[in-house]
Amino acid sequence: MPVHEVRLTRSASVAEGTKAFFFSRPAGFTFHAGQSLLLSLIAPPETDGEGDSRTFTIASAPHEPELMIATRMRDTAFKRVLQSLPPGTGLDIDGPNGEMILEDDASRPVVFLAGGIGITPFRSMALCAAHARLPHRIVLIYGNRRSEDAAFLDELEETGRRNPNFRLVAVMSEAGKSAHPWSGETGFIRRALIERHVAEPKTALYYFAGPPAMTAAMRALLEELGVGEASMRYEEFYGY
Repeated sequence: MPVHEVRLTRSASVAEGTKAFFFSRPAGFTFHAGQSLLLSLIAPPETDGEGDSRTFTIASAPHEPELMIATRMRDTAFKRVLQSLPPGTGLDIDGPNGEMILEDDASRPVVFLAGGIGITPFRSMALCAAHARLPHRIVLIYGNRRSEDAAFLDELEETGRRNPNFRLVAVMSEAGKSAHPWSGETGFIRRALIERHVAEPKTALYYFAGPPAMTAAMRALLEELGVGEASMRYEEFYGY
C-alpha cells in the first residue's frame, strides 16, 4: 500500500479516558468500513521500544470527509506525543488494511459484538450502512462498564433512530458506579443477552474485534450458541 501524509485537523474527547483524532483525507484514499491503517509519527520528540507506528481501525465511515481514529489514552510515548500535536502537524498513514468488512449478502442477520474501544470498526460500519441505506439487518451489542466509558454512544443511539434496520443494545457491567441513571441492559455480553436480542442467533453472521482474550471469549460463547467458525468474522489487536 502507498504511504500518504495526512494532517491532524482536531481532536475531541469521545468518552472518559478516550479521544478521537481527526486527519485530512488524502485525495483518492478509499477504504471499506471496518478496515484499519498504520499511523506513524514523523520525527517525534520521544519514542519507546514499540517504535513510532501503531495500527488503528478507521473509526470514520467511508463517506465522511475526514479520517478518524479513537483510542484509550494510556501513558505511553506514542500517545503522549499524539496528544500533544498541534493541528496541522503531519503524520504518515499506510493502508487501508484488513478483511473484516460487511459482506454484500444481506439475507442473513448481522450481529456486531463490541466491548470498550473495540467499537471503532462498528461505528464505521453502522454509519456506512445508514448512509448507504443498506438492507442488512444489524444488531450491535456494545458492552462497557458505565455509560461514561462508552465511546460514540449517543451517535449510535441516533443511528438506530435513523436506520430501521439497525438496533443498538448497550450493556453496562458497572452501571451503579455511573453518575448517570441507566435503564438499559446490565451485566456482560452473555448467551442469554444474545438470545434475548437476536431473533435467529444460530443463523446470524457475527463480527467482533479485540485483544486475544476477548476474541477467544466471544468464540467460545458463540460456539456454545451453536454458531460455527464459518459464521464468525473477527480480528485480534493488542492494547498499547
